[in-house]
Amino acid sequence: MFQRYFGPMAKIVGIDIDPNTKRHEEPGIFVRNGNQSDTGFLNSIIQEFGLPDVVLDDGSHNMSDLWTTFSHLYPQMAKNSVYFVEDLHTCYWEEYGGGAGKKESFLEKTKILVDELHADHSRGAVASSRFSRETFSICIYDSVVVFEKGDVFRKEAPQRGDLA
Repeated sequence: MFQRYFGPMAKIVGIDIDPNTKRHEEPGIFVRNGNQSDTGFLNSIIQEFGLPDVVLDDGSHNMSDLWTTFSHLYPQMAKNSVYFVEDLHTCYWEEYGGGAGKKESFLEKTKILVDELHADHSRGAVASSRFSRETFSICIYDSVVVFEKGDVFRKEAPQRGDLA
């Protein structure tokens, strides 16, 4: 499906802990077996295939795995890349390390990143960061969050005149 969407020249790299997934390999589609929270394994993928333009995290859905993978890959990705995290309803499920309002939840951490995205508008309340300067948008859908990267040097909101 992804090769049809992205085109025949797309290089699709799947990561899975199940060795049986190797059977899905074909020209342009590669499968590597390993744990998504193993940053050494992720580095080996980057070394073999280069940095991804698009990441679709449909892995373990465990909060610690989601955050480890995102924290490791997202900062390395080039501008104009996109990072998707899906099945985020598990952020509310304790068996995945989630729970409503639980600070370890990927969605709770994303809410902090929303503030960081808007740091330049916060009048100093939120410090600008690399994330602030390299993220165009965070789109939140039902059970999905999408981060769009790019060079963002300064964000300025329109100024309002005195209403008095």
